[in-house]
Amino acid sequence: MTWTILVLVLGIALYMFGGMLLKRGDKKPAMGAIMVNKAIKVIAIIMVAGGVCRAFVPYYLTSVNPMILQEMATGMQEMQNAEKNKAIRKYVRERAFEMSENAPILGNRDAEKTIYVWTAASCGYCRRVHGELDRVMKSRDDVRVVIKNFSIHGVMSDGPARAMIAANMQDKDKAAKFVDLIMTKEYRPSDKIDDQEKLAAAIEKNLMKFAKEAGLDEKQLKADMNSDVVAQELANVRDLANQFEITGTPFLIIGEQAYPGAIPADQINAALDK
Repeated sequence: MTWTILVLVLGIALYMFGGMLLKRGDKKPAMGAIMVNKAIKVIAIIMVAGGVCRAFVPYYLTSVNPMILQEMATGMQEMQNAEKNKAIRKYVRERAFEMSENAPILGNRDAEKTIYVWTAASCGYCRRVHGELDRVMKSRDDVRVVIKNFSIHGVMSDGPARAMIAANMQDKDKAAKFVDLIMTKEYRPSDKIDDQEKLAAAIEKNLMKFAKEAGLDEKQLKADMNSDVVAQELANVRDLANQFEITGTPFLIIGEQAYPGAIPADQINAALDK
């Protein structure tokens, strides 16, 4: 604002007194002097007009029509989302098999419609959207949900992510049941554990209880959790998150379009029916 005021003052002064900078005599002013004087006037007018605009625009945006800022932000967000969805559509069409090859799949695995969900077992919103997805799958059989385990909360999300992918290596149907158990029951220890190694061990112990309930081979599951397949799938999830600019969970791709956040079943169904 200080610079705006200075420009205004300078422009006014230049307009009023700029002609005094030229030498005046008794003779008629030369054509060059007249042109220079006009140029000074034009420059002064531009400075004043620019200063007035710079001073008025913030006032207009904040006091007269503040909604325009929200409209501008919304417009920019829509443009960014459009570009993101364009990139997502291209990738999903070309590399859908790679996206689901090693990922646990819920619902009808042969369904014509696919939902990809970046999720973390330690995320409360992810657990909520898991329930919404379950409602969708129970009401229709034309959709499958590909679980992209995004390990973003350290020990709290890493163990469950590895376990779910490893379970898929062993038995896809049992893996689906295992995923549901993890996302609907409490796998985190009730006691506060600060030591990360002890916390990871306590989480794994609880995960193995769910594995037994799902009918999985616990010993095989532990071994597969450290396999190259699991490491590859986790890397794929991270790489796609970077590519699609996914910074949090849950994040859904429905019908080749991005839907960040814990959206309800009605919105999921609407997106599937587009």
